Amino acid sequence: QVQLVESGGGLVQAGGSLRLSCAASGRTFSDYTMGWFRQAPGKEREFVGVISWERGSTRYADSVKGRFTISRDNAKNTVYLQMNSLKPEDTALYYCAADGSKTFMRVAAWGYDYWGQGTQVTVSS
Repeated sequence: QVQLVESGGGLVQAGGSLRLSCAASGRTFSDYTMGWFRQAPGKEREFVGVISWERGSTRYADSVKGRFTISRDNAKNTVYLQMNSLKPEDTALYYCAADGSKTFMRVAAWGYDYWGQGTQVTVSS
């Protein structure tokens, strides 16, 4: 089992920045590819970005590319999502997720084994 706890959400004005954190516990964090997803009210959960378990390679949704950056600190068992130039459409509940398959970087939510409880990000216009 892997437990994930997100933090860092909040209310920010458009154009501002936030950094989300996801702290993991339970198993070897460095063995897991870590993804970030978000879900706005009335919408499906959508892929935001992912960082691989081995080389720390990253992949992003087109909607956040160039504005969001994922990083990980395996010594701290934590993955981060730095969000810059935030827009009102970024408003959502943000989740981190862990994938232990050690295969490709998944963009589909169903491929992840463990999920956090989410942290709310609200961007005002």
